[in-house]
Amino acid sequence: MSTIHCDIVSAEEEIFSGETQMVIATGEMGELGITPRHAPLITRLKPGQVRVQLANGEEQFFYVSGGMLEVQPTVVTVLADTAIRAKDLDEAAARKAKEEAERALSNRTDALEVAQAQAQLAQALAQLQALEKLRQSLKH
Repeated sequence: MSTIHCDIVSAEEEIFSGETQMVIATGEMGELGITPRHAPLITRLKPGQVRVQLANGEEQFFYVSGGMLEVQPTVVTVLADTAIRAKDLDEAAARKAKEEAERALSNRTDALEVAQAQAQLAQALAQLQALEKLRQSLKH
């Protein structure tokens, strides 16, 4: 079976490095599925999950706050300001951030605060989604 190497790197550390069957991430134009010998590509990533299907069939889930995705024929590189394994996410903190962002949006004051609240809300929702996907995969 053919594989493609994947590196997921945050500003602080390398989160994942290994051989994969497929890498799934959400780019600016929608969800991408990258398999071995994929055409070269560079795109920005939206905050959300990156799903990695390992060579042995196991899946691992990661949260990224956005960043860049680069695809070469034999390697996929995810560069993110923040990258966290889904199992290491703090659900209580994500729920609190979501509530704070929703409260800020309901108290619309100026455009900058609204934009910051929308970004915070998108990140909190993406973290909660990554946690839910992790839970679903553990049930199977």
